[in-house]
Amino acid sequence: MSDLSQDVGCYLIQRLYDYGVRHVFGVPGDFVLGFYQKLIESNKLKVINTCDEQGAAFAADAYARVNGLGVLCVTYCVGGLKVVNATAQAFAEKSPLVVISGAPGINERIKNPLLHHKVRDFDTQQKIFEHITIDSVLVNNPRTAAKDIDRVLTSACRYKRPVYIELPRDKISIPIYQEQYVGSSKTAKVEEGDDIDSMQEALAEATTMINSSKQPVIIAGVEIHRFGIQDKLLQLTDKTNIPVASTILSKSVISEDYPTYIGVYEGAMGHQSVREYVESSDCLILLGALMTDINFAISPTPIEQSKSIYVTAEKLSIKHHNFENVLLQDFLASLIQAPLTRKDFVVDRKQDNTRNNSNNKRFLVARNQKITVKRLFERLNFSISDNTIVIADVGDSLFGALDLTIHGQTDFLSPAFYCSMGFAVPAAIGAQLANPMLRPIVIVGDGAFQMTGMEISTISRFGLNPIIIVLNNNGYGTERPMLDGPFNDILAWNYYRIPEILGHGRGFVIQTEDQLEASLSAAEKIYSKELCILDIRLDIHDGSPALQRLTESLGKKVH
Repeated sequence: MSDLSQDVGCYLIQRLYDYGVRHVFGVPGDFVLGFYQKLIESNKLKVINTCDEQGAAFAADAYARVNGLGVLCVTYCVGGLKVVNATAQAFAEKSPLVVISGAPGINERIKNPLLHHKVRDFDTQQKIFEHITIDSVLVNNPRTAAKDIDRVLTSACRYKRPVYIELPRDKISIPIYQEQYVGSSKTAKVEEGDDIDSMQEALAEATTMINSSKQPVIIAGVEIHRFGIQDKLLQLTDKTNIPVASTILSKSVISEDYPTYIGVYEGAMGHQSVREYVESSDCLILLGALMTDINFAISPTPIEQSKSIYVTAEKLSIKHHNFENVLLQDFLASLIQAPLTRKDFVVDRKQDNTRNNSNNKRFLVARNQKITVKRLFERLNFSISDNTIVIADVGDSLFGALDLTIHGQTDFLSPAFYCSMGFAVPAAIGAQLANPMLRPIVIVGDGAFQMTGMEISTISRFGLNPIIIVLNNNGYGTERPMLDGPFNDILAWNYYRIPEILGHGRGFVIQTEDQLEASLSAAEKIYSKELCILDIRLDIHDGSPALQRLTESLGKKVH
């Protein structure tokens, strides 16, 4: 039977709540004000209105990575088109972001009037988002609205990709028919389950390959994060004693203190022991990994398909054989039950000092010694606890952070594939609201900070307390070793004085190791409930060892 007791806006809010969403990020505008009013009246989802739409999108993306679903709400075109980049990043990195955009009413579109915010046609924005989302809908029919909304939200969770919902402002308050959603043609296949024959054949071939191998290794990819199947991964490695490496994008997929964890595989810029172990393996078990250039290709010894079992949410191949309709989650669960023999080798976990002297009980400060990137990250390693989430922006913020030891699951976030600068500061908002038990340590370059650093205003307004580490080296330090020029320079800011403008938080300027020690200790102990900004004054040509290795590889391509 149908039910007309709810309108479009209230139904959408209730369904988001049912999926575990408790916050909506965005910037209001006239075409979406009606929906914002319903958000306030419903009192189910808290509105986090940010300084800018892109900041809201990065925050919602981070929320999705931690919570399982994130929601962004903007107005038509001037808001919607500003979040295209962040939505594209969510698509590329498999983050289930729901983009809700207000739009001109259907009745307003008669005879194609020149309404403000309009670009070309009324469906121009929707067509753009169709290319960077897994599913989309224009909610314009009360008889199908409930089914359409449910289909789109199901797609976001099934594929861990962004989706798009466009709300014409004259349809937000119309009553809708609520009918049970039975699935689109896309999801109906999923509900039927795997192809049993394909699954059995794939399991048999995978079991034979793993049991006959001498040096197997599991590459745990980002989909293990996104689908929340870390427990199954741990069951597999516990049963087989096969070591686990993560990719850059999936760092912290499991605790990096876990006995079988060997480190991050970083291709050419990675540590030699991890790279050699992975690249000399005769059986690579790639679980939910994206085969990107940053993760794999920049290497003198590329991954060989003939030695690989490669399974994602969308495909499965073993050596050169492809198998249809076998899901990552189900294949992993079945592999755990398969007759796999336990390997008896012991993995060397020294990893070329990737533990950053973590056997030491404290950081040994060299007084009056100028701070370097290497020493900064060595000290930061001592600041990471079980209640920390590290959020790294693009560049040396990311590459230096790869050597940090993360103790929990999904406690490291970075746009490590799409690599859009400016992610980290607004991402701290989404990450901390998704899990208030975690205090973010945000690592961001001065160039990226100047893009989205205004969101510290949002951080202050909502009483959040990240520690923001600004790598202040007067420009785009990642690009200088590849090809330098005045285009890499930016205006120098006194980042440590920003809390004075906000009237909230604490700022510290750091030039030496002892200043770093004093500032971090104060941020962690004295100002533990406050926003803290650490302005790290670095040499313009200083960089992490990982960055140096990467830029040497990329620099050859630039020239």
